[in-house]
Amino acid sequence: MRWIGRFGLIGGGLAGALALAGFLLDRAFPPDLSRYHELARTVEAADGSLLRVFATDQGLIRLKTTVEQVDPRYIRYLAAYEDKRFAHHPGVDPLALTRALGQALSDGHAVSGASTLTMQVARLLEPLPRTLGAKLIEMARALQLEWRYSKTEVLDLYLTLAPFGGNLEGVRAASLAYLGKEPRVLTEAEAALLVALPQSPSLTRPDRSNQAALAARAKVLDRLVEAGEIDAATARIAAATPVRQTRKALPFLAPHLAQRLVAAAPARLRHRSFIEPAIQSPLERLAREQLGVIDARANIAAVVVETATSRVVGHVGSAAFFSTRRAGQIDLAMARRSPGSALKPILYAIAFDEHRAHPGTILADVEQRFGAYAPSNFDGGFSGEVTARFALQRSLNVPAVEMLEAIGPRRLLARLAETGITPDLPLGDDGPGLALALGGAALSLEDLVALYAGLARGGEVRPLAVAFETEVLKGGRLVEPEAAALVADILRGAPRPAARGAADSGSIAFKTGTSYGYRDAWAIGFDGRFTVGVWVGRPDATPMPGVTGLSAAAPLLFRIFDALPGGGARSLTILNAPTSDTPPANLAYVSSAKSGLDALKLRFPLDGALVVIGSTPKDLPLQVEGGRRPFTWLVEGVPVVVGLSNRRTAWRPPGPGFYTVSVIDATGAAVRARIEIATQP
Repeated sequence: MRWIGRFGLIGGGLAGALALAGFLLDRAFPPDLSRYHELARTVEAADGSLLRVFATDQGLIRLKTTVEQVDPRYIRYLAAYEDKRFAHHPGVDPLALTRALGQALSDGHAVSGASTLTMQVARLLEPLPRTLGAKLIEMARALQLEWRYSKTEVLDLYLTLAPFGGNLEGVRAASLAYLGKEPRVLTEAEAALLVALPQSPSLTRPDRSNQAALAARAKVLDRLVEAGEIDAATARIAAATPVRQTRKALPFLAPHLAQRLVAAAPARLRHRSFIEPAIQSPLERLAREQLGVIDARANIAAVVVETATSRVVGHVGSAAFFSTRRAGQIDLAMARRSPGSALKPILYAIAFDEHRAHPGTILADVEQRFGAYAPSNFDGGFSGEVTARFALQRSLNVPAVEMLEAIGPRRLLARLAETGITPDLPLGDDGPGLALALGGAALSLEDLVALYAGLARGGEVRPLAVAFETEVLKGGRLVEPEAAALVADILRGAPRPAARGAADSGSIAFKTGTSYGYRDAWAIGFDGRFTVGVWVGRPDATPMPGVTGLSAAAPLLFRIFDALPGGGARSLTILNAPTSDTPPANLAYVSSAKSGLDALKLRFPLDGALVVIGSTPKDLPLQVEGGRRPFTWLVEGVPVVVGLSNRRTAWRPPGPGFYTVSVIDATGAAVRARIEIATQP
């Protein structure tokens, strides 16, 4: 009994020493999991489905795959074929090892292998030459892996690293490429194929040797019948199922947005965007279709935003990503271009918000100059006195400039800056001018969509949100809800494209824009749920004669709205919508509000001036600055011109002498000049 006790103590000591040695070796030589962590970067849609995959630096499509992501049928088949005692052994299977050694000694060569799934994982993590020493290291590593990790974690390693031919590694990558689907639900034939391919991936990959793939799958099915996993009838049906002979392209949706997310955070392996596949796929299709009916060098960008959250749920940076002629790899949704008239609703919203105008305010759509600037309308004509509602719906240029004159260009830019949006001004300009009203600054499609979404949301502008992981930036209030409602109500009455008619019954508020020289065509609009923006143009900014926002961008805008969820039954409810277009008395006419230039004054004639005229009667120009339209001109107290919206007119003196010339504006303010008219001797 004493000797037994001594041997027990010695055995216990040896076991303890071995355990300590194993612990120290494990800590000194931990398994190298670097290959497992070198994964392809992915960008996902809001529902977790793939939008785009970016290969590793070695060009591999290695996607992390877990047991939860794979059909349980595949896991059962894998264990039955590769390692039927996987759930019970410690990494090395003693029974399989004994059988393999016995067969090798009996037959003089290796007949069957003893490699477990865990040993295969060890080899995948640390590839070594096929030698006896390497096999021993592999076995030691397998024991180490099982010591450190659970069976499920070991399976996760295999599911991610198993080779499937070419640059495909991992069950998820193989399922997407060979089956065109995620591996969550697999048929018997599909599961058996995925079990078979890693045995000899370079020889059995279906896109190179379909017959070899069929044979490898048949071998797996036979083994599954022997193991009792499936019956013979099921195996025959599975073996007769064709195997795809080509490798399916991996998902490639919203490529520009995906590229932007990866570039912003290259260390992050998984990016999850707000893109909705049910919106993105039709959006890309519609953009490609529209591309076929426009200029051969032009391209299209389109953005769809969920208005309530400012989340980008659809994004096309280019409708022809791989086209060199169309510069397809430029993200044109971020390119800064002249917005043309697409900025006018923002201008009017600010004017309404600052109580400088009202939808019923009378504006003068007449030929006039603003200093050296003389804007004209798109069609070259003028409409005379019009309401602000009519001017915005018809996109009249002169009233828009008049409105900007009332606000002031710097004030407009300051209001935009409060929302985080800063237009690019032309190089060499001394400062912003009245051309801002007609697109004299550059904005991106995403900028405009953010501004319009702000109008739809009651005046609160937020930066567009593209992914769950990105920082939420602070926006700002552009206008109060009442002003936003006035503009929304005006825009839902804007003229539709010719083919559209009244199909949406005013449920979409929108505005088009065409930049100078037909370089950019825009259409941005919103309904009760989404804000959509479309840009059409040549990436090199060369003109597209005759292409306008209404002809090229608006038709696509409405087709996109029709394709969105709820497209057949959309609505646009505008809170605080105006009940009347009758403006307050003080807003019957727009007023200038430029600091220091509000006061009414005569530019010609000046007080005390001596005006020499010839012997033939000739008109004397009259010009006023500041004040509020309309103007009434008087000479010697007698009206000569009444209710004039233009700041310039003329009067023909009856002859030489002294005259008092007066002008009165809409507020009753008056200025006068005492002048002398003399004839030339």
